[in-house]
Amino acid sequence: MIYFQVNEKCNGCLACVQNCPARALDGREAGGVQTLLHNMARCARCATCWRVCPQDAIEFQHMLENGWDEVATHLLVRCRVCGEVVYTETLNESLDEKVRELVEPLCSRHKMERQADMLSGRLPVTGGGAR
Repeated sequence: MIYFQVNEKCNGCLACVQNCPARALDGREAGGVQTLLHNMARCARCATCWRVCPQDAIEFQHMLENGWDEVATHLLVRCRVCGEVVYTETLNESLDEKVRELVEPLCSRHKMERQADMLSGRLPVTGGGAR
């Protein structure tokens, strides 16, 4: 979601640009077209732009919603014993092929149990193989 939004009431007067204390707004002209720009990293979220806009074109409320935006989604790999999340498919795919063969999808508890079984001779020592 773009937090700083300007609606169709904007007439390009640039009162917001002229009054922004953080210099987070700018108006640029190119090819006979004016574009209003907003820099979220500079924005102090002071709402001066919203207060000074004579057209009520700035919809500042989106910056105050305190919501979460989805930025990445990954498939999960779970422990093959208990189902606890161990890592993501993307992380697994980024591993070198030889390393990937050694990585076994086990949570830390079940990894330790497997190591104990190997040390006691109850299990043979072999590569894990992902998934």
